[in-house]
Amino acid sequence: MSDISISFLKSCTKWEDCPEANKPEFAFIGRSNVGKSSLINLLANHKHLAKTSGTPGKTQTINHFLVDQSWYLVDLPGYGYAKVSKEDRKKFSKQVTDYILNRQNLVCLFLLVDSRHEPLKNDLEFMKWLGEKQIPFVLVFTKIDKLSSAELNKNTKVYKTKMLNDWESLPKTFLSSATAKIGRIEILSYIIGLSNELKDRF
Repeated sequence: MSDISISFLKSCTKWEDCPEANKPEFAFIGRSNVGKSSLINLLANHKHLAKTSGTPGKTQTINHFLVDQSWYLVDLPGYGYAKVSKEDRKKFSKQVTDYILNRQNLVCLFLLVDSRHEPLKNDLEFMKWLGEKQIPFVLVFTKIDKLSSAELNKNTKVYKTKMLNDWESLPKTFLSSATAKIGRIEILSYIIGLSNELKDRF
């Protein structure tokens, strides 16, 4: 896939301050330090578009990027462990839930999970909440370069089995590695396909 045209638009602390909801929107979220900003940089083919850090909790605002003048990519604050105060964690949580529940042009949420770990309680709880609120989402397993093929197959199978305790069917899944540049074409193709299907709605 050829390069996309992507530019930073704005950062907001409240969903009400987000850009006009006049284009399909695709947001990325996950536990702090799951590799979210790195994946966004991979999709953009730009090393420093989204801020990356070894310190969990680096992304603290709702960050909008305009892609090919036709859709929005959104970098959301991570949830779970972060080196910020309890008060700030509560603020970030409200910030994210308000955005997800109120942003009318949000087409799909990309929920990132670390492929190296077994299903974590707050990931599963967040998925359950998305299901209850009928928010469309897909799963993206990150950092797959850190595992052998056998380990990756085992971990993703465990994840899917665990999810089937609460879900009748599983969401679409993607495998990704920012380091090994895996997943870019598949994820972008999925987004662009949905964006093209919905362009008449905006």
